[in-house]
Amino acid sequence: MTLHATADVNNIEAPVTWRAYLLCAFASFGGIFFGYDSGYINGVNGSGVFINLIDPGKDALTDAHSSLIVSILSAGTFFGALIAGDVAEAIGRKWTVIIGCAVYGVGVVIQMLTGVGGSHLGLIVAGRLFAGFGVGFESAIVILYMSEICPKSVRGALVASYQFCVTIGLLLASCVVYATENKPNTGSYRIPIGIQFIWALILGIGLIFLPDSPRYFVKKGRIEDATAALCRVRNQPADSVYVQAEIAEIIANEEYERHIIPDSGWFGSWMNCFSGSLWEQKSNLRRTILGTSLQMMQQWTGVNFIFYFSTSFLQSTGAISNTFLISLIFTLVNVCSTPISFYTVEKFGRRPLLIFGAFGMLICQFIVAIIGVTVGFNKTHTDAAGETIANNISAVNAQVAFIAIYIFFFASTWGPGAWILIGEIFPIPVRARGVALSTASNWLWNTIIAVITPYMVGTEPQDGNMKSSVFFVWGGTCTACFLYSYFLVPETKGLSLEQVDKMMEETTPRTSAKWRPHTTFATEKGMVIEQEDIKQAA
Repeated sequence: MTLHATADVNNIEAPVTWRAYLLCAFASFGGIFFGYDSGYINGVNGSGVFINLIDPGKDALTDAHSSLIVSILSAGTFFGALIAGDVAEAIGRKWTVIIGCAVYGVGVVIQMLTGVGGSHLGLIVAGRLFAGFGVGFESAIVILYMSEICPKSVRGALVASYQFCVTIGLLLASCVVYATENKPNTGSYRIPIGIQFIWALILGIGLIFLPDSPRYFVKKGRIEDATAALCRVRNQPADSVYVQAEIAEIIANEEYERHIIPDSGWFGSWMNCFSGSLWEQKSNLRRTILGTSLQMMQQWTGVNFIFYFSTSFLQSTGAISNTFLISLIFTLVNVCSTPISFYTVEKFGRRPLLIFGAFGMLICQFIVAIIGVTVGFNKTHTDAAGETIANNISAVNAQVAFIAIYIFFFASTWGPGAWILIGEIFPIPVRARGVALSTASNWLWNTIIAVITPYMVGTEPQDGNMKSSVFFVWGGTCTACFLYSYFLVPETKGLSLEQVDKMMEETTPRTSAKWRPHTTFATEKGMVIEQEDIKQAA
């Protein structure tokens, strides 16, 4: 592609119209079934009808069954995310997500069959495993797709809307579970499971009418398709200076990266994610470690302990009469706090948000733990009716309040922040697989936490029965998140994906916020726009 040009295009970007905004934001709807699928199981596992199917004659699921049912989705999602990277490179971003929606739907059907025949545990486990593959496709590639089509000036806010949809999914799951918890029939668990179909249908059908990623088309050498896709998501004509400037930079960047990272087949493409050394600023190995550790740290905040196990955990306090309602309140805090990041992530940047959020979370976690081991959750007695009652109900209420404040810090910082960054830090030759690896890391640690947590707080003889002391663990891991954010997380605010490549090459995490683009890949190849056109666009 040849463009007659003489000027730099660092600051040329199409105005963000409502049409372009909505096109870019629609994919974030995928977060709803990610969140819903993570949230509904908390309540279903507490349903008396469901418990009687899985563990007849018991008041609650055994630790082993609770751990298996919750964690198996994350296990499926881990492998789904890894596979999705290859699929997205082969057939495109949007079609990969559409396939994920179809796979997810099959998993829902299998789960709905729980209660039919004799293998109840096998069906719910198999269905959640299968659905997990679909969620893996969606959770990895929606972030990739959004990062590649969003304007740089609002990319952080739009990708944060994905996390907002995750929180809405969690809220919807809590509402549905709350409404069905007392049903005396299989509707108490089949209704929450069956509603998942709606989210998959909306996303899968809607994406059919959206363009695929311009950067995917450029990588495949389909420049005309890339230009057409960019015109749609920027709401500009093909001869627009904005479209010409952006497509020129994408092409030049792809040629530069392909020269550094040549196509070397399937195995070589995966190995490219680990090329370079830890001491090299532009190293792919360094970026892969950053992406995977970001998602690991997001899980280390301990937020999924609240959303997976809060119902059973709160029941152990002896002070909360309606634990489902408290779980719903936690979810509401999560939903209402996330939109704050739409503004702060673009105003203050990604790095300060993660540092501030980790500090707020660790303070809340330690306060909850200290109250718990002195006058709170760990201090109970049994009344005449044999019920476990808290000695100090006010202390328990204070703990619940600080858990809600902790959720506020997570939802407005680390919740969206980790997803935003993994979509920005990888160069185009390894971006799909890098994002897939990072997302797989999220689900791997999600699985690990879902498996071990029931044993940490369980009351059976072999369990830790840590009660609120478990918050010392999460406080410690949040401290690690704080140090990690300060020393290792770069600032990517206001940069195009191509400019992020330059920044990663030329600066360090702690100095990255001061970096400003001084050239572009298009400038270096002479593929920039005429000065007269730039003035006219301005």
